[in-house]
Amino acid sequence: MLAGQEVWIEAAPGGVAVEGGGGGLAEPVRRYLGGPFDLDAFAAFAATEPVLAEVVPALRGFRPPLVPDPFETLVTSISAQQISVRAASSIRNRLIEAFGERHEVAYAFPTRERLARARPEEIVAVGFSRRKAEYVMGLARADLDLDALALLPDDEVRAALVALPGIGDWTADWFLARHLGRADAWPAGDLALRKAVLHFYGDDMDVRAAGARFEGFANLAAHYLLVGHRVHG
Repeated sequence: MLAGQEVWIEAAPGGVAVEGGGGGLAEPVRRYLGGPFDLDAFAAFAATEPVLAEVVPALRGFRPPLVPDPFETLVTSISAQQISVRAASSIRNRLIEAFGERHEVAYAFPTRERLARARPEEIVAVGFSRRKAEYVMGLARADLDLDALALLPDDEVRAALVALPGIGDWTADWFLARHLGRADAWPAGDLALRKAVLHFYGDDMDVRAAGARFEGFANLAAHYLLVGHRVHG
């Protein structure tokens, strides 16, 4: 679902084929597929960094997808806090089916307005803990303009988000990385990224400080290290 419309995206010679959704979705599709990332500039940078020089060529062409909707991004992060990826995915799917609008094939992610009207026990019923259900409802009912965050610098985005209940540095950093696509987003608190950095750079590496090695490309570096570790770790 993109911009409230059901869309089919498939690999095609020279790019992708897009069906459904009508016109005007070229830019949302491009963004969803990681189009804003400059892979040529990143490859040139990676060639100057010993670890990335080994990791990046084998993954050349990989673009981290960007979640189009800010509210969906944050609810997804809340659902994934301190549980496995598989469990979080299952819980999100139940949330979407319970509160999202059904289309021909897929469900749209629940709107902020719909979850603002929900009761905590309804969200708990799909698998959220009571505390996480309260976080989701608090986010849905907050006065913060999530779309306007795109106009702010990284530090101000982070400060605005962590002021909300249930939103910490980990969630804010992934919002910067996977929704806004900010070049220097570096989710240092992510356990998988920590494992990847220590695997490639050694146990003495300060994971938070490591982001400075990739100035201008930290977001892409994080994703390539994560995928590289998954493939070769």
